[in-house]
Amino acid sequence: MRVAAYSDVEYRRDGDSLYAPESFVVFMCRLAKFVDHLTLVGRLAPDEGRSHYRVPEGVGFLGLPHYAQLSRPWTAVGAMARSLRRFWRLLGEVDVVWLLGPHPLAVLFVLLAALRRKRVVLGVRQDFPSHMRTRHPGNRAILGAALVLEGIWRLLGRAYPLVAVGPDLARRYRGGEVLPIVISLVDEEHITSREQALTRSYDGELSVLSVGRLDPEKNPLLLAEVFARLRDQDPRYRLVVCGDGTMKDELAGALRAAGVEEHAQLLGYVSLDDGLRDLYRSSHVFLHVSWTEGVPQVLFESFAAGLPVVATAVGGVPELAEGRSVLIPPGDADAATEATRRVVSDPDLRAELVDAGLDCVRLFSLDSEAQRVTALFAGNAASEL
Repeated sequence: MRVAAYSDVEYRRDGDSLYAPESFVVFMCRLAKFVDHLTLVGRLAPDEGRSHYRVPEGVGFLGLPHYAQLSRPWTAVGAMARSLRRFWRLLGEVDVVWLLGPHPLAVLFVLLAALRRKRVVLGVRQDFPSHMRTRHPGNRAILGAALVLEGIWRLLGRAYPLVAVGPDLARRYRGGEVLPIVISLVDEEHITSREQALTRSYDGELSVLSVGRLDPEKNPLLLAEVFARLRDQDPRYRLVVCGDGTMKDELAGALRAAGVEEHAQLLGYVSLDDGLRDLYRSSHVFLHVSWTEGVPQVLFESFAAGLPVVATAVGGVPELAEGRSVLIPPGDADAATEATRRVVSDPDLRAELVDAGLDCVRLFSLDSEAQRVTALFAGNAASEL
């Protein structure tokens, strides 16, 4: 079985190596272990350079013409037209296409694949209208286009099997053959023991860790507000933020304005192998403050380190994290502050969260979820989580 997998990801070359900025590509690449050949399809940046995740050797790649922003469609039309020609040629070399959307190109790729009588499997990773609403607040044209694309994708989901990241998205796309999955990139060897997790001391400095893109939908400015309140209550708190994005400078400014800049670290992107795994293990609370989410990988990484989690109850988070994290409403600084304080002050609560998180992360593996997706590619019936 030869598979092509498309997502609107901007890939980048560095010599003979190929890189991607999103951890989801790691999951896509694992599919290669269970199929005869995998070809990734996505935009290729015009300038060379490395990004966060290296695509393994043996995984094919079809680079599509680059465009900067889909929110300016007139700049993308030419590149998208050339993309259709390239994808049409690729269809002669594959048996199955996995198309992540909603996205205009993904919709058009469905039509091309249907004309070539290829098996089509759709995919959805997040609530697209909510994502666009937070990324382009007040822009009715973009929100309207997002709602139209969402509607088209849902209609296509009634005709083609669909992989949904998390049970919340799976319910939104009910009516067709839907396979809900959980994306966990944690290997068994990296899961800490309960004994080691519970030796974490809360008597000295208290490190609050946040990991993720610093973009509007992640609501990073709330971190500064919550951290300032925590420092007012207890000067032992410090904040560590790992991630890059469009709001990194704004977050630094908010921390400075709150007078807590010297107690916070904005480390930029940090990979698991280059220090992030150690930060999970040495921190005391993980704080997740997004406005919108699918099922965030960072929760699994926190669970694997035995790190207690405070998380916003958005998207697929509640069903994954209920009973395994302290859940809070999005945008509520009071709730986030109080939940963090509870975790720090209540050892019984911490033990409950550690046990439940470790149990959760052991339920899912990268290989098992990749096998479930490739079984759907082969035409086997989707199963519930």
